[in-house]
Amino acid sequence: MNYIYESLKRYPIISAIKNEEGLQACLNSKCEVVFILHGNICTIEEIVDTVKSAKKIAIVHVDLIEGLSNSDIAVQYIASNTLADGIISTKSNMLKSAKERGLMTIQRVFMIDSIAYKNFHVHVNKSQIDFVEILPGVMPKILRNLTRVSNIPVIAGGLISDEEDIQLSLESGAIAVSTTDEELWNYRKNLTHMNK
Repeated sequence: MNYIYESLKRYPIISAIKNEEGLQACLNSKCEVVFILHGNICTIEEIVDTVKSAKKIAIVHVDLIEGLSNSDIAVQYIASNTLADGIISTKSNMLKSAKERGLMTIQRVFMIDSIAYKNFHVHVNKSQIDFVEILPGVMPKILRNLTRVSNIPVIAGGLISDEEDIQLSLESGAIAVSTTDEELWNYRKNLTHMNK
């Protein structure tokens, strides 16, 4: 996990790719970490290889890969057949399986209501994940509060649409932001962190 953490400290913007055009664009971006949000059982190996050949860290959102089930076998497939550094999932069983196989784990959490907000610290802090991705990521006050109660580094994702969103998320305690907006992948102003 240390090498991913160090990459995010150097450049806290994650390119989240959702199609072939995004894949090609991320290869020349300043982003060191790539979230793979598309593909299927026949193409994921090649997508990961392409990301890795650009010397980037490849994290597969296993829930979004067509043809993979929501079971341990999907994680086993990613670990055995790709060079992925880790997975993203909303499912704890998938993350546990990935951790057992030595993959980096990122739990995606949707902050949709006050119940999700109130249960966040209990649920996340009991897990063995490496990072948590909070969606939507454009909630500075909520992010600030979540990073205070979490011992897991927080990534802000979803609805990040401009440079102000990036800066506010980082100032609110997120270690990084993930975005599908290719124009934001090469942001270079002073990026202010308030990381622990």
